[in-house]
Amino acid sequence: MHVTKGDFDEDSSYPEDKIVPSDSKERLAFLARQMDVDILVTGHTHEFKADCIEGRLLINPGSATGAFNSLHDKVVPSFVLMDITGKKATLYVYEMKDSEMAVTKIEHPDPSLES
Repeated sequence: MHVTKGDFDEDSSYPEDKIVPSDSKERLAFLARQMDVDILVTGHTHEFKADCIEGRLLINPGSATGAFNSLHDKVVPSFVLMDITGKKATLYVYEMKDSEMAVTKIEHPDPSLES
C-alpha cells in the first residue's frame, strides 16, 4: 500500500505525489504500471469512477459526504467496499441517487470494464 498526502491532510509524513490531471486515465494507468499494481485507488475528484486499463483496475471511490467538486455542479455521495479473494476483487459501490442508496457490484477481472 502506498499512501500520499491529500489536499487537507495535516500529517506531513505522507509523500506529496500528484497526478495532473487527477482524472486522466492515461496518467493513472502509467502510475499503476510504474508501481506494478493490479489495483490503483485514487481520489481528489470526489466522483466515483472504475476503469480497467491493461488489466489493471483504477478506482476512485468518490466522496462519502458528497463534498464540493469544482468540476461538477452535482456531486453524488459515494463510497466503495472492496473484497479481495485470491486474484478476484469484488467492489460494492454505494451511491446516493434520488435520496436512495443504490448498490452496484463490480467484479475484477471483468472484461466488460476493459477500455
